[in-house]
Amino acid sequence: MASKLNDSAKRVQDFLSAKGFSFEVKELPGSARTAQEAADSVGCAVAQIAKSLVFRDKETNLPILVIASGSNRVDLAKIENETGLKLGKADGNYVKERVGYAIGGVPPAGHNEPLKTILDEDLKKFEVIWAAAGTPFAVFQLKPSDLEPLTNGRWIDLSE
Repeated sequence: MASKLNDSAKRVQDFLSAKGFSFEVKELPGSARTAQEAADSVGCAVAQIAKSLVFRDKETNLPILVIASGSNRVDLAKIENETGLKLGKADGNYVKERVGYAIGGVPPAGHNEPLKTILDEDLKKFEVIWAAAGTPFAVFQLKPSDLEPLTNGRWIDLSE
């Protein structure tokens, strides 16, 4: 299946395979750009979508990845209090250049550079979750327990 994937989705599949993960990237007929669209496309609850949000560290200008449950609004103050990071907005050009994927398709791993990653504890409530895989039309299924080894991320309570 990987040979028929869009280039960005194939790059995610190749990264996952090279790291020893057996996740299968799937391209969908409809958009998965938003958590709601992704949930509708794969037939799961919005909360089971692991949405990837990229912020800019105001002090270092490094990209910071927050992987949140699709039903949660991220509380930046909680993240800043827990991590000491000062987060700012990252526009589409910054995300594409630094992370390597367009907003709406940012995967949890396989970026242009290693990203400091913050994980939403609410994702642990589910047996399986879904994450973007390089394009707004590609996703893969995984267990919440796979996120930490995949991303080297840190679990925190980050929702409003």
